[in-house]
Amino acid sequence: MSKLVKVAMAVTAVFALLMQPVSASDKTTKFKVTLVSVELVENNHVGNEWLTKAYVNGKEVQKSKSITLSLKSTDSIKLKAYAEEQDKIPDSNSANDTVKVSSITKTVNKALKVVVTENRGRYSGNTAEWKFTYKIEK
Repeated sequence: MSKLVKVAMAVTAVFALLMQPVSASDKTTKFKVTLVSVELVENNHVGNEWLTKAYVNGKEVQKSKSITLSLKSTDSIKLKAYAEEQDKIPDSNSANDTVKVSSITKTVNKALKVVVTENRGRYSGNTAEWKFTYKIEK
């Protein structure tokens, strides 16, 4: 075998070792996140006019609607739920949770609880509890 062929083979072997395979983290997978429900679980005289909002990775999602995300295995899905009692001095609160994409192997249901506390008046200190339910599918 000639020296030139040996050098070419050596160079090819070095490049083969240096080439890094495409890792799983570079590949994206689609996830469908649905806001399944928003329900007032308990209301102890906090109010009767409410504003609720739900978010998936910073994007607002409506009840019974979905958002499709293309994510890497190293990414996370960020869920946020917000409830506001609407009066002259609104009471509000929010809840957040994060789900690592790498942990999702099947459909996942995730519930966030938001507790809003009355801040004034004779019912000051009373609470209302909201439950936001999300469904995450691969």
